[in-house]
Amino acid sequence: MQARIRAIVEHPYFERIIIGLIVFNAIILGMETSERIMSVAGPVLVSLDKIILGIFVVELVARFVASPRGFVRDPWRWFDTVIVAIALMPASGALSVLRAFRILRVLRLVSTVPAMRRVVQGLIEALPGMGSIVLLLGLIFYVFAVICTKAFGGAFPEWFGTLAASGYTLFQIMTLESWSMGIVRPVMDEFPWAWALFLPFILATAFTVLNLFIGVIVDAMQSEHAAEAAAERESLTSDNEKILAELAAIREELNRQRRS
Repeated sequence: MQARIRAIVEHPYFERIIIGLIVFNAIILGMETSERIMSVAGPVLVSLDKIILGIFVVELVARFVASPRGFVRDPWRWFDTVIVAIALMPASGALSVLRAFRILRVLRLVSTVPAMRRVVQGLIEALPGMGSIVLLLGLIFYVFAVICTKAFGGAFPEWFGTLAASGYTLFQIMTLESWSMGIVRPVMDEFPWAWALFLPFILATAFTVLNLFIGVIVDAMQSEHAAEAAAERESLTSDNEKILAELAAIREELNRQRRS
């Protein structure tokens, strides 16, 4: 029984059906946001949503029965279980806000589609390197926030009156969102030398530190791809060795039969 269930859940068509249901369920949840569609086909959409959720539950149970140890050790299965568990929570009364979180089921595509899974794994591998960059960025923000608060806080209290306000204003400048006409030029009207502070900040954050994020992520993804390619080559080599061993055994058996 267990072997039969394992054969079903590991079949490529089973994975394709689950992917199709995830996409179809995401479309249904999007349609439920339209009052016009809900007035026409609301009960049908709700019923389909419940049926698909039931299929997801059966799928997870089947995967657990097929390989309990593999299910427990696989973090992606825990990811799927948490998402489905959130969808199973009652969405009425004080918990009605949880209905909005049902769209999280579309995130199961991350665990189902290998290409998406590789991207997420690459991001996870990049977290240690990104942590160091975050600390560096935080240090730069703190230094410039203290300077801006002391230098511009009196004239522009809304932007630089407190350390928190200066940090948020600097974050807006880093993202280059209305940084020139909206913030820097008005400050320069009062403090003409302010450009000497803001330009190094932009160069250090928007054009340097943020590019370090991209570099770390790209490097981690390349390492993940290289590791996966090495694993595939090793698996192919192992399969080739098995085939060669079987051919050698067949050849030896044929030689024996000829001698006899």
